[in-house]
Amino acid sequence: MTPAPSAIVVGAGPAGRALTHRLAQRNVAVTLVDSHPQRMWRATYACWTDELPAWVPSDVVAQQLDAVRICCPHPRDIPRSYAVLDTAALRQALTDPQVEIVAGRAVVLGDNAIRVDDGTVLRAGTVIDARGTAGHGPRQTAWGIVVPRPVAAPILDGADAILMDWRPAAPELTGSPSFLYAVPLDAERVLLEETCLAGAPALSPSALRDRLTRRLACAAIDPDDVLASERVSFGLTGIDARPWRHRPLLYGARAGLMHPATGYSVAASLAAADDVAAAVSSGRQPAAALWPRPARAIARLRSVGLRALLEMDTAEIADFFDNFFSLPVAVQRDYLSERRHLGSVLAAMVRIYRGGDRRQRLALMRALI
Repeated sequence: MTPAPSAIVVGAGPAGRALTHRLAQRNVAVTLVDSHPQRMWRATYACWTDELPAWVPSDVVAQQLDAVRICCPHPRDIPRSYAVLDTAALRQALTDPQVEIVAGRAVVLGDNAIRVDDGTVLRAGTVIDARGTAGHGPRQTAWGIVVPRPVAAPILDGADAILMDWRPAAPELTGSPSFLYAVPLDAERVLLEETCLAGAPALSPSALRDRLTRRLACAAIDPDDVLASERVSFGLTGIDARPWRHRPLLYGARAGLMHPATGYSVAASLAAADDVAAAVSSGRQPAAALWPRPARAIARLRSVGLRALLEMDTAEIADFFDNFFSLPVAVQRDYLSERRHLGSVLAAMVRIYRGGDRRQRLALMRALI
């Protein structure tokens, strides 16, 4: 008799919990291992609404916006729905009572076993490592504050949200480029965050805090208006340039599901969870389900975008995004969200290249070479 499918998922962030949820829904006996499995998620998660899979309940969306604004430097509204997620509701939605939870630091022993730091060895038909990104390579960093909506109103200037404001925080600032990200977290609060999109090395959160202070000086925000702060720092690449070859299987940002030119990974991890769970439950290779040939090629192409961004100064990167967001929304979607259709991503990259000026084209060519 063929044994019932079983799996161990290491890492209890959004990617790990999404995967355990979908595995449990397919009657896979699944164990979730994490050093602090009950730790609450404090980061702000957002995505394009059309990236969310149908199985994710609608109440995990705290704010759904019909459009977002970018300033590169002139304002432009992008008519693509954007969702800011309720992290507590998302975590609850991804928690399945059928999943066994083990608290402990895991050492992966192979495709079928891990050892927890108390010495216990756990075995399963499949081990999947979803512990997030490593601490080396290009990073995205940010510093943000949460303020009441009325306080943020002058910054938003009539926009529902500002995805990127590339106007410099102060004309004389040097170093890696940064932009303002301003999104409502709910009906009462707004996050204002200075973000270094990609840096090697990246700007420190403390440097970004100083830039945010200078950017918001004109708004005269009273310290008593600040409800909370947020510090962000994470790697933009997975731990293996060819995650489809890694044993055991990697998942989430650790596997390179993060878009390396934007830092977005949660929606991609939610969307891919069903494919991996279906493969595990049916005895097929989950790596093949997660990484068909087009997805491998797209991952390589997107690394070109990251390398190009790392070469650009503030003016060049603002011009790049002004060019990008002038493209039709369908083309933007193909580059930012598509993982399965190589032709669509290639066509989008050609449009980006053709629309760029000489400096942008040279940066893209150097990155490609």
